[in-house]
Amino acid sequence: MIRFLHILLVVFFLGNAIGFAQETELKIKDTISSKKSQIDPLAPARAAFYSAVLPGLGQAYNKKYWKIPIVYGAIGSGIGIYAWNNSKYHEFRDVYKRRIANIPDAKYDKYSDATLINAQKSYQRNRDISLLVTVALYALNIVDANVDAHLKQFNVDDNLSLRPEIYPSDFTSQQNIGLTLNYRF
Repeated sequence: MIRFLHILLVVFFLGNAIGFAQETELKIKDTISSKKSQIDPLAPARAAFYSAVLPGLGQAYNKKYWKIPIVYGAIGSGIGIYAWNNSKYHEFRDVYKRRIANIPDAKYDKYSDATLINAQKSYQRNRDISLLVTVALYALNIVDANVDAHLKQFNVDDNLSLRPEIYPSDFTSQQNIGLTLNYRF
């Protein structure tokens, strides 16, 4: 019976010691992980979604407020150019339609039919191109917010570094230039 109590006490103390060691290890890991910045894996998707819903909102989410006027300037310029080309296209198209219907227009009498058709095609092409550029700028806004959110989580601490180094050559005693990649655990 005494032998059984000794074994029970040894198992009890070993179990507590192992549990204490594991708890200490968990506390150390928590301390290390709290020192490093917490990574939110959904942040890039959230920033892209915000920019898709309202251009510039993803940049605000990433706290890059200086990019918001650039986004609105680019997209607004594209929409303005589209609207101007669209109005000119419709203007020349309407003049050409009136000319075909034999309705005189003193403002455009100096233009030939071929000139009116070419003007329509030119403004239509410019309108379509400005629409494509505006859509591309909108997509670029979304991509910028996504990439910026990804780069916020990029590790740039001293444990991982790339430094230029100048060192003498062992054979010629001349200075060599190289790069050193350091990674510390």
